Amino acid sequence: MGEKEQRVSYPMAPANDHGRSDTEAGAAPARELHKRKRTQCLIYIALLAIFQIAVVTIFSLTVMKIRNPRFRIRSAHLTNFNAGTPASAAFTGKLNAEFSVKNANFGRYKYMDTTVDFFYRGTRVGEVFVRESRAGWRTTKKFNVAVDLSLANARANPHLASDLNAGVVPISSEARMIGSVELLFVLKKNRSTGLNCTMEIVTATQQIRNILCK
Repeated sequence: MGEKEQRVSYPMAPANDHGRSDTEAGAAPARELHKRKRTQCLIYIALLAIFQIAVVTIFSLTVMKIRNPRFRIRSAHLTNFNAGTPASAAFTGKLNAEFSVKNANFGRYKYMDTTVDFFYRGTRVGEVFVRESRAGWRTTKKFNVAVDLSLANARANPHLASDLNAGVVPISSEARMIGSVELLFVLKKNRSTGLNCTMEIVTATQQIRNILCK
């Protein structure tokens, strides 16, 4: 009886993983590159958002911020001056004043008719009418106005004779200017400003000194 041919089975060799390993090795750098690009994109978006917020903040604090205009007396001088004496207290003269309206806004300031009152120690001795006009954006509008001063109403003031004797007459002025600011020709806001100035008239030289405005 012949020997049966015996078949010997050998375990199969493991499949070659070189191809899969190469694929995974190539995919890892690709995922890392994609991750870096996504991170950079998020950083750029965050920086852009911060930049926009900074621009809006600066714009709001500068361009869109509304400031009150300033109404002031810049200079003044006297004409047609006539001063009385301590024995006969009197005072008349024409005050020629240069006014200014300073507008620091990024939009023009349109103001209404305004009356400026002048006082001697609380007694009104003159007034002047300022007509409505406008001051351009970030500019100072200057204009000259003449007012007749008369201390006839102040003769009963006990300080008048001593002030004339000292040769210095204190004068104050007050006004309330009402108007509106037009920002970039779009936004309109009502804004008012006041005038509160003091000065001294030197009777000997007919000069005005120490003009101070609050």
